[in-house]
Amino acid sequence: MTSPPPGHAQLPGPAQLPGHTQPAHAEPTGTQRGPAQLPGTQPVHAEPTGTQRGPAEPTGTQRGPAEPPGTQPEPTRTQPGPAQPPGTQPGTANPAVRVEQLVVRFGQVEAVTGVTFSAAPGEVVALLGRNGAGKSTTMRVLAGVAPPTSGQVNVAGHDLVDDPVAVKRVVGYCPDQGGLLPRATPWEHLQLAASLRRLDDWEPRAQSLLDRFELAGVADRITSGFSHGMMRRLSVVLAAFHRPTVLLLDEPFDGVDPLGVTATLSEIAAASGDGATVIVSTHLRELAAEAATRALVLRGGAGVAELPAARLRGEEGQRAYRELLD
Repeated sequence: MTSPPPGHAQLPGPAQLPGHTQPAHAEPTGTQRGPAQLPGTQPVHAEPTGTQRGPAEPTGTQRGPAEPPGTQPEPTRTQPGPAQPPGTQPGTANPAVRVEQLVVRFGQVEAVTGVTFSAAPGEVVALLGRNGAGKSTTMRVLAGVAPPTSGQVNVAGHDLVDDPVAVKRVVGYCPDQGGLLPRATPWEHLQLAASLRRLDDWEPRAQSLLDRFELAGVADRITSGFSHGMMRRLSVVLAAFHRPTVLLLDEPFDGVDPLGVTATLSEIAAASGDGATVIVSTHLRELAAEAATRALVLRGGAGVAELPAARLRGEEGQRAYRELLD
């Protein structure tokens, strides 16, 4: 284990973090087919650059006489359509996250009832809804912490039921609460994570994250005395630390001050820019619109709509969101 910088305490031994498995190198990502479109659902994204619509006409081909000035038709303006049913948004042939008809029951309580969505590499998807909508349960399943009752879940080419250990290797998970060792410092948490995941030359990355999330000044204080916002920031740092293939952030903005929100948004953008798939759960509509490219709205454990996150902005977005929840 690499010695910490001066002033940082040395962790006695690499105890296993709760919910973490022994690290190993991630298996190669397999190729998966994305979910089928619902009948009648039309893709709304632009065609790839360079797509040919047909052979070019020969030079000199006459299209007919030019129309008099002022008679040219105005270009058609595309109006945003209504939100699509969950699972019908155009995705990718090889999604990094694919969830189909996920059901999770705890005894007689059905916490998640048939959620379906996918997310591509480099995409940020928000799970948006009120408390009790099924967001955190869905995130726990994606992280390999809670087993699905039925349905199919594939993360970075690994089937969650067949190989949950492989799934845990490729994700970084910030739970909605807990996950920290109360008698360990932030630096010791990072030191332990580096040991478990066999990271080399990890100190510069650790120091950079602590600086950006304004935790460098408390890097040697045990976390039992931290405020709720400080613990949320540290949880995001630990989730993103090893640059996972899939970054799962469950309620990362809850109780966090504006500087912490800015740091979290910056890390989401950085992870996405590096090609990671980011799933963010939140009940905060405006932050979902700012953080994500696409949003899945959950209500009562089920997905009720899937739409571009930009449509959630402003007063119009607020009205649309309320209509989906009522």
